[in-house]
Amino acid sequence: MQYASGRKPANGCSSGWNGEESLDIEWAHAMAPNAQIVLMEASSASNTALYQAVTAANSYIVAHGGKGEVSMSWGGSETSSETGSDHYFTQSGVVYFASAGDSPGVIYPSASVNVISAGGTQVNRSGGNYTNQTAWSDGGGGASRYESRPSFQSGISGIVGTKRGTPDFSFDSSGGSPVAVYNSNCYGGWLEVYGTSVASPSLAGIVNNAGSFNTSSNAENTEIYANYTNPSDFTDVTSGSCGTHSATTGWDFCTGVGVDKGLLGK
Repeated sequence: MQYASGRKPANGCSSGWNGEESLDIEWAHAMAPNAQIVLMEASSASNTALYQAVTAANSYIVAHGGKGEVSMSWGGSETSSETGSDHYFTQSGVVYFASAGDSPGVIYPSASVNVISAGGTQVNRSGGNYTNQTAWSDGGGGASRYESRPSFQSGISGIVGTKRGTPDFSFDSSGGSPVAVYNSNCYGGWLEVYGTSVASPSLAGIVNNAGSFNTSSNAENTEIYANYTNPSDFTDVTSGSCGTHSATTGWDFCTGVGVDKGLLGK
């Protein structure tokens, strides 16, 4: 555990962030059991403090090997000045992940061209057995108002137009298929948790486990988009909806390229 401001923040139980921290650590570990996982605690939930934590995480990675992933299970409404914050996500050797949101629409930093936007799905079962995944109805996604279409989305320009589209790829996030998280400090044991706060650390863990360690989020997304039509790498999600958008064949505003399948193409 590291403190971005140099001192321990206020009690995470009262703020509710302690449970979020347990989720992020446990699901990153579940996907990448051999990874070194470091919690970088911000002093508060303000944008200033969160960007300070990203900067501190960048410095930590540089000092400990120079490559890795940063997962950010937070976000807020887009603003006309957001592109001025994109530089926080440009440390060479670091790939950044951000939750796409838990309501239809686009949030930042998920919308940044310098991050992997983590969308949400619902896992469906019959008699306890996995059947398929559909778009999560409360998942975030759409075309950014302010971020221009990045080069890795040139192939889907007919869908996103001139703007950056989110999400990039997705993971189970629905309240209909919650994940288990253990937190004894504040909540007394096992919890059922859902949201794209699950998707961001889980996808970061999968990419870490893949071991390719791309030099940037742009390079990582370029690899993802170059391989997303390969059924050995990704499973296309073609049903369900999120707000006014629907999951369809190929890339869409609900699930991006779909859900992970194995470690190739990442």
